[in-house]
Amino acid sequence: MSAMDHDDDYMNEDDDGDDYTQDTQESWMDQDDDDDEDVEEDFGAGDGFEPVVADRDIKKGYQVEFEVHSIDDIVAFQTQEVAHVAGILGCRPEHAATLLRAFKWNKERLIERYMENPEDVANQAGVVMDADKQAVFSKSADGFECQICYTDDDDLDTVALHCGHRFHTECYAHYLQQKICEEGESRRIQCCQSKCTAIVDEATIEKLVPPDVLTRYRMLLIRTYVDDSVHLKWCPGPDCEYAIKCHVPQNQLQEVVPTVRCKCGFTSCFGCGLDDHQPCICILVKFWLKKCADDSETANWISANTKECLKCQTTIEKNGGCNHMTCKKCKYEFCWVCAGPWSDHGTAWYSCNRWEEKASVEARDSQARSRKALERYLHYYNRYANHIQSAKLSSVLLQKTAAKMEALQSTSTLSWIEVQFLRKACDVLLEARMTMKWTYAFAYFLKHDNMRDLFEDNQRDLEMAVENLNELLERPIPGVEGTGTLSTQNSSMSLGGGGVGIPTTASDPRGAPLSPLSKDISSASIPGTATPPPAAGAAVSVEEGIRVLRQQVLDKMGYLKTRREVLLTDTAQGLREHRWMLNVDLKTGVVNE
Repeated sequence: MSAMDHDDDYMNEDDDGDDYTQDTQESWMDQDDDDDEDVEEDFGAGDGFEPVVADRDIKKGYQVEFEVHSIDDIVAFQTQEVAHVAGILGCRPEHAATLLRAFKWNKERLIERYMENPEDVANQAGVVMDADKQAVFSKSADGFECQICYTDDDDLDTVALHCGHRFHTECYAHYLQQKICEEGESRRIQCCQSKCTAIVDEATIEKLVPPDVLTRYRMLLIRTYVDDSVHLKWCPGPDCEYAIKCHVPQNQLQEVVPTVRCKCGFTSCFGCGLDDHQPCICILVKFWLKKCADDSETANWISANTKECLKCQTTIEKNGGCNHMTCKKCKYEFCWVCAGPWSDHGTAWYSCNRWEEKASVEARDSQARSRKALERYLHYYNRYANHIQSAKLSSVLLQKTAAKMEALQSTSTLSWIEVQFLRKACDVLLEARMTMKWTYAFAYFLKHDNMRDLFEDNQRDLEMAVENLNELLERPIPGVEGTGTLSTQNSSMSLGGGGVGIPTTASDPRGAPLSPLSKDISSASIPGTATPPPAAGAAVSVEEGIRVLRQQVLDKMGYLKTRREVLLTDTAQGLREHRWMLNVDLKTGVVNE
């Protein structure tokens, strides 16, 4: 298969659109879904926004443009769009809002359709544009009986929409409260009358429901506005009320990982809503998580370590050294080695010489493939799970780091701001571990070729940088935690070129040299901040030791950030250029081992 076959259907499976009560409305509104997607893939089309350049640093190769908006921003955008459409169509604002919601805020398509057939568009949306046919509040006339409470008292307060169906005002209010508070409806609340498609507009709802219900109604309208937009999504962070706008269409999610960071600090993927999973694309994340969650690897283990009876297909596990197997269920006798009938083996009771028989070769090959697939999966999964576990332990590291920061302040002249380098290093470390976690998921789906070898080189360099910084942060600070002076001879922190300092020659734990870029960075300090090591065996003050520690942490943190950027940039460029050859069918999720 090609490197990155487009799978436009993926990620659209959860977009159910608007839930209309009437089937005719569903078909009418769904007939142009393809047109909507084409239009809304253009920047600013149909989402209620004008293109705005975010006030941020120039983005790197693996980053995407995005904007974070508050609820007040969204309300302002809605008001602006409603006023614009109301001015063009010459209608009341509440009617313009109802029409826009029916068209999922695609004002271009709404205006085009309305100009072609205004009456049909209005009827399908449940709106009557005639100013004389609006909701009417009045006293009940003789012979009136509410069809909800069946009250026929004289002078009963009633209300009727433009459709003419009149009900007791209190009954209508209870109906609206149920729709809003219990069912969470706001976009298309229809008339109380069964099968009536008339829509209760916002102006009528304001007159019928109490303030708390009205507040919830308006919040639901805001949420539907975001939900209807292709380029707007709510931040998935806990208790966050910000919305994020990103112009990455669904059909590009196989070429980019749209990672966004909200003002609340939560980082997520705009495409699938999960936590940041760079450099692994959304579809591969979906396959990987499913593989980790289901029993597919249990089946692989069974296939690799057991065999089926050729007669009744019962799963059999070998529990002794003899190759003569007898199925307990059907009593069929066969050879464990070649899977052939035992009756064909003659006197070769404990050895099998039938290696070239086609059926036996195929059986052994199938078992070998299953065992190899299991070992390959466990190789990547164990490393993936290890970084998850290490990240979970970050809370302990943060507590230790906070204690170190307080100790540094009390032992030295450093201020609270000046000791923040430790907390920053912890944040960088955690971010890099999350990246490392997903590099193993991504590598699992890569075919074995030169490009995968290059990816694994970058992966190795990043992992070394992660472990080096983690080790440095977990070491105690001599002199601060019980030692008055530091010595390069007996201190647990070396101040020279070895130990926890920046190595002069970078190498992989397996003995392989790092890439030239990693050597250049790892063998030098940050420009302008180089710290010459003291002479071997020289005793130094606590202040000097802290200064050296700070420089070492900054050096390793800078190197780690660089290695992470190198890996993410190269992977993102490879996705755009379709350089990565995958071993998985993106439509079915079947991995070709």
